[in-house]
Amino acid sequence: MKFRNTLIIAMSAAALGLAGCASDSANTYTRSQAMRTSTAQAGTVESVRNVRIQNDTNAIGTIAGGVIGGAAASQIGGGNGAIVAGVLGAIAGGVVGNQVEKQGSTQNAYEITVRLDNGQRLVVTQAADVAFGIGQRVDVISDGQTSRVVPTSQQAVPVQR
Repeated sequence: MKFRNTLIIAMSAAALGLAGCASDSANTYTRSQAMRTSTAQAGTVESVRNVRIQNDTNAIGTIAGGVIGGAAASQIGGGNGAIVAGVLGAIAGGVVGNQVEKQGSTQNAYEITVRLDNGQRLVVTQAADVAFGIGQRVDVISDGQTSRVVPTSQQAVPVQR
C-alpha cells in the first residue's frame, strides 16, 4: 500500500512538470500563442546550423526516480537492511530518473541566421520541423516575446475551409 501511494504521488508530479511545455516550432503554436498580434519581417537565410534544444531541468525526473527507487528498494529485507536498501534505491533511482528526463526533453533544432531586408541580422533557434536553405526567403514572426522563422510563400494559395 505504501509503494502504491508513493507511485501515485511520483506520477502526479511528473505530469505537472510536463504540463508547462511550450512550443518552439515553426508550425506548432500553443493555445496561449494563438490569436496574438505578431509582426513579420522579410529576410533571407544566411546560415543554418544543427543544434539541440533541451528543456530547462526541473528536477521532476530526479525526484520521481528517487521516490520510486527508494520505495521499491525499501521492500527488500527488514529492519536496518530495508533502510539501507531504501537509501541506495533512492540514490540509484534519482540518477536514472535524471538521465531519463534529460533524454526525453531534448529535440533536434536549427539555429537560423537571417539577414532582414533592412540589413539587420537575427538569429532564431527553433525545432527542426521545417527545412531551410541558404538564400531562401523567409519571414521572421515576432509577438514581442518569441520569434520564429517561416518560409515565405511566393504565390497565393487558396485557404481550405
